[in-house]
Formats: sequence, structure tokens, C-alpha cells
Amino acid sequence: MSKEITLNDVKENDEFKQLINASNNSLKVLGYTEHGLRHVGYVSKTTANILSTLGFPQRTVELGAIAGWIHDIGNAINRKHHGLTGSLLAYDILVRMGMDAGEVALIISAIGNHEEETGTPVNEVAAALILADKSDAHRSRVRRETADRKDIHDRVNLSIKKNYLAIDKNKKTIRLVIQMDNTSATMEYLQIYLSRMVLSEKAAAFLGYWFELVINGNVINRRKPVASTNVHPKAGETEVSEE
Repeated sequence: MSKEITLNDVKENDEFKQLINASNNSLKVLGYTEHGLRHVGYVSKTTANILSTLGFPQRTVELGAIAGWIHDIGNAINRKHHGLTGSLLAYDILVRMGMDAGEVALIISAIGNHEEETGTPVNEVAAALILADKSDAHRSRVRRETADRKDIHDRVNLSIKKNYLAIDKNKKTIRLVIQMDNTSATMEYLQIYLSRMVLSEKAAAFLGYWFELVINGNVINRRKPVASTNVHPKAGETEVSEE
């Protein structure tokens, strides 16, 4: 008989703990930014906040939080296609934990579709997970031991002083606002994040919204003129992520 598995159950599961640690350590060796508890915590919370703000049922919100917490465990095997391998790892563990098969299917489809190379928003959890994961660029992701190197990924992340997602339900927009200093530049951000932003547009569209990217007050993918490009939520917007 299946049982209702919670985010706390997943957090306390030793297999998931070890896979998250192994994933972060492997990516450290490969020179990637932080993919440990800070990142998965941000993605988990933001995925849940997106679904909650858009009015999805509380259980869907919880499943989104679970997907966010374990979305990167495939990196313990290999960086390439880590969404696909991660979904297989998650399936086995969640089934053994006793989770309902339909809920497992929803979570693994979201994990398996969060990579920009092969992913696409196939359900509401997948769409929210994509938006949450791709919005996490910030100086706090740069590892201390690599902070002084010239790598473009570290340079871009170091330059980002503030970022957040905000949802305007009236205007049907999901806006990612980024504030960068002159450590890097918009062009460098786009060099490494453009494909991720394209996937974010698809994810927002799946949810019936328009994705808007704002960097230093400039709307990068402008669909139509906007009244304000403040680095704070506008009237009518709900901030769903915060650094």
C-alpha cells in the first residue's frame, strides 16, 4: 500500500543525502558551481512557491518541493544527461519508500525534463522546476576555492548581487530579475544562460504565462513595452524566490 511521502521524509532519506553530496563533490572536481544543499534548497522552495502562487493543490506543491530537492542527483553518475539518470535513481528510491506510483511518475518526469539539452515542460511540476532551477544564478553559488579564477561561469555568478522570480497573475507574467555588477556583463550571462532562458520561456508558456528576463533594468526578451523595470517587485507581482 502506498503512503504519502513528504519533503521531510525525502530530506531524511540517507540515500538521497548521499547522492546529493556525491553530486556536489563530483561537480566540484569538474569545476562547476555549487550544487549542494544550498542549490537544492533554493530550487525546492522556489518550485513549491511557484506552484502555490499559481493556485495548484497543496499536494502538487509538495511534490514540486520534493522534485526540486532531488532534481540533480544524477550528477552522482555523470554530468551528461544527469536529468535522465537522476529520474531513474529517484524512481527506485521513492518506490521503496512507498510513494504512490502516479506521484512517482510525476516527479521523475519533472526531473528527467529539467535539462535544457533534452528537457521540455511536460507537466506543471516540470514547468515550475525548470523555472526554479534556471533562475538560480548568484554569487553565493561560487565556491571559495575557485572564486579567483577566470572561468566565465564563476565570473557571471560572482557579478550577480541579487536575483528573484516574481509572478504577476493579472498580467500573466513570470519575471526573472537580475542585478549584476561590472565583474561580468549581460553578453557573458547570455553566453551561458541563453538556452536555459529559452527553456524557461517554454516552461512559463506551459503554465499560461509569459517569461520575462530583466537584467540591470533592461528587458532582454521584451514582448511589449513595460512600465517599470525596478529591481524590486512591481505592484501586482508576488516574489516567489529570493537570494
